[in-house]
Amino acid sequence: MHELFDHDPGELLSLEDYWADFEARFWKTTPPGFWKLERQQTFKEPGDEGWRAFADGRWEESLRVLDDRRGEFEAYYRRIAECGFATRRVRVVDEPLTPYLQWELHVLRLRHEYGGLTRVIGPDQVASAETAGPVPEIYTLGTEVMYEAVYDADGILAAARRWEDPALVARCQRFIEARYRDGEPLDEFFARAVAPLEPPILG
Repeated sequence: MHELFDHDPGELLSLEDYWADFEARFWKTTPPGFWKLERQQTFKEPGDEGWRAFADGRWEESLRVLDDRRGEFEAYYRRIAECGFATRRVRVVDEPLTPYLQWELHVLRLRHEYGGLTRVIGPDQVASAETAGPVPEIYTLGTEVMYEAVYDADGILAAARRWEDPALVARCQRFIEARYRDGEPLDEFFARAVAPLEPPILG
């Protein structure tokens, strides 16, 4: 995967600068839209109320919090459609699922329902790109910009890298899109592999 970067390390942004840059660009996204590749199996999201309930072992409450966000997701993806682009995500899933991933797939299922389409692939489908380590967490906006989320040792978002070379962004976007074409739609995967599971055991 890293060879797609052509030895370009990108520009490291502080979290504050990243959020400002991303927000300014996101709603102006042009074709081919927003594409995201997500690889890590565990994150921490202390700013998310549902994640905090999950991390505290309050599984049913975490799902209620998520369900209460339906209106928020509906409005968000309606605005995206009105802006003339779409979002697509590839989620690499190792099995058995980590507790975090079991929770996150509930979040992604709700996004999927309202238009943030996700497809699931196994680690074998990125293995050829992982000779130098796991594929990075990257996402593209059109062919203008790409970001890599940078996490600390605890799995909390700490910074981001940015690339603005259209050729590099397009190469990485095509890489994500190719995995998307090979993936299983999230709703099908969820019904088969997530819905039957008991609440995860933490610790």
